[in-house]
This record gives sequence, C-alpha cells and structure tokens, in this order.
Amino acid sequence: MDEGKALKIRLTFSVILVGISLMFAAVVTDHWAVLSHRVEHYNSTCEAAHFGLWRLCTKQFYIQDKATKERSCGLITLTGDRNCSYFKHFSPGQSTEIFERTTQKEYSISAAAIGIFSVGFAIIGTICILLSFRKKMDYLLKPASMFYTFAGLCMIISVEVMRQSVKRMIDSKETIWIEYYYSWSFACACASFVLLFICGIALLLISLPRFPQNPWESCMDAEPEH
Repeated sequence: MDEGKALKIRLTFSVILVGISLMFAAVVTDHWAVLSHRVEHYNSTCEAAHFGLWRLCTKQFYIQDKATKERSCGLITLTGDRNCSYFKHFSPGQSTEIFERTTQKEYSISAAAIGIFSVGFAIIGTICILLSFRKKMDYLLKPASMFYTFAGLCMIISVEVMRQSVKRMIDSKETIWIEYYYSWSFACACASFVLLFICGIALLLISLPRFPQNPWESCMDAEPEH
C-alpha cells in the first residue's frame, strides 16, 4: 500500500469514527422523539415525554399563561419531576403502563434490534480496517467498506421504524399525545447514516485496484502499485 492510498484510508477512517460515535450516541440515549399532550387549562399539570430505543422518560410540570402561547406542554427541558422506565420487553421488572399508552411493542423491538445490527456491523468493519493496516492485509478494506455501508443502512432503517412508531402514536386515539418533535438523538442517527454510508462507498472505491492511465491499457497492463 503506497503512502497516498494509506493517507486517504486514514482520512476516511477518521470520518467513519465520527459516524460511529454519533451512532453509539443515538443508540444509547433516549432523546429520539419528544411528545406532549393538549393543554386545555393553564395553571394545570402538564405531562411530556421523550424516549429512545430502550427507555421512556416523562416529566410533569405546571404551565402558566406566560410560559407558552400554544396549547401544548412546550419544551421538555422545562423544570419538573422526571420519571424514566425501561420498556418491559427489555427489562421485565419495569412497569408497562407508560409503554402501553405511548408506542407499539413491535416497532420498539424492531428499531432496537436493527440498531444493534448497525453497531455490530460497525464493530466488525473497524476490526477489518485496523487489520488492513498490517502488511499484505489490505484486502480487508473491501469487506470493511461493506460492513460500514451496511451499518449506515441499518441505522436509517431504524430511524424510519422509529418515525413510523411516532406517527402511529400521534394518530392513535388511544394515546394522549397530540404533538411531537424529533430531538438530538434522532439527528445523531441521521448524521451517522450519512457519514457511514458515504465513507463506506468511498472506502470501497479507494480499495479498488488502480485503473489504467491510458485507454489502450488493460487492468493487467497497468503499472503495479508500489
């Protein structure tokens, strides 16, 4: 592997590490979506919630006339009591009351499982690319690039499953939630997809053999890499 190719690989791997960090942040945190219900009377208790792949947190606080002009709880960052609970299918000892009125079990399990696949692909890809820096093992760059591409695709699928889950929660008449917005964990997941997918393709292109410089050359006639 020549120095120019090695430099490109290191730069691409640096961007990939940023994407992996964003992916881990998205998977382990619980700020994918923020939900709030309709406020009929001010100076009353309002409940809002934010959740991720594994856990849901709710907050209760008082809404005053000057606090917001809309008929919703406002931002979840308002001060108040916070109560977090893991979903029962991940932690059997936890209560299911919050979960039953907010999201569907199938969507939650699917999004979490796909997120785990994304993490697994990223770990395997990292092992391959680290081994490729050894002498005569640069053939591992191609599988590493595919693993990173698969990790990005799994992440965006998990994002779409979560988006459909939130949409069904809002549309359902059995829930109290009427408004929502996606938070920073959701943004981290989307950003990780972009970085991992693009850099995975770029890494694959870098790992390919050098193309002939002249149109009459074949791949076998091109000068070998030093």
